[in-house]
Amino acid sequence: MKYNLKNNNLDELISLAQKGDMEALEEIIRRQQKNVFATLYYLDAKPDEIMDLTQEILFKVAKNIKKLKNPRTFKSWLNQIIINQFYDTLRKKQKTIKKVCLDNDEEKIKFEIPDFASNPYQRIIDKELEKAIKNSIHKLPDPFKAAIIMRELQGLSYEEIARATNSNIGTVKSRIARARLKLQEYLKPYIS
Repeated sequence: MKYNLKNNNLDELISLAQKGDMEALEEIIRRQQKNVFATLYYLDAKPDEIMDLTQEILFKVAKNIKKLKNPRTFKSWLNQIIINQFYDTLRKKQKTIKKVCLDNDEEKIKFEIPDFASNPYQRIIDKELEKAIKNSIHKLPDPFKAAIIMRELQGLSYEEIARATNSNIGTVKSRIARARLKLQEYLKPYIS
């Protein structure tokens, strides 16, 4: 029996899913799919791997949601799964095959949000800035990259990031501050 869960908040959906409600679980997965995909994209997963990693992560969420003790910690719990899965995949690849990336920019997945109010010149500037930001994020050391993505792109609190990365809050704040300084340095040519 299908019923409308679109108006339920995330905590309610988690509670229902933990009680075995498959439709609530489906709604959680549907809501989180883009978030997982975007996080992997900014962590620098290869475009051909993002969909597989997204599916693996969402499967782990579905399989383990009953183990989540507090629905309010869902975002940090999900981010911990994303980060662990991403780095586990990287470690497995490094042990097996050394690869040379031959991708060109046309093959990479682009995130575009149409802005009908801006003119073509502004859209070109915006795309160039988006590309510069993404490239700058990719230059950051992995711990800085993960922390800044969770803080600035996902809006997680320092406490949630600390839980997701198994770090203390001071370390998280330091990583974010250092990442911001590095990003400012990398993006200086674009800042007027």
